[in-house]
Amino acid sequence: MNGAEGGGNVGWAIVGLGLMVAAFGLLWVLVPGFSRLGRLPGDIVIEGKNGRFYFPVVTCIVVSVALSAVMWIVSRISGGGNP
Repeated sequence: MNGAEGGGNVGWAIVGLGLMVAAFGLLWVLVPGFSRLGRLPGDIVIEGKNGRFYFPVVTCIVVSVALSAVMWIVSRISGGGNP
């Protein structure tokens, strides 16, 4: 049994995504300073009497740049980045 016809690449992509999520979870647990990712300088925090508003602007930018770099590397390795 080797899966559905023509859908083998999708299965491997899901496996790869699962491995990346597992690696991220291990980093979150094992690296002490990694959980600080959501509390970077420049993130917006507004505290009032009845609540708090938090928007992680800098964290979003850092995650976006990191994911863009990973996708660029994967694209170059797989041969999809050739002009």
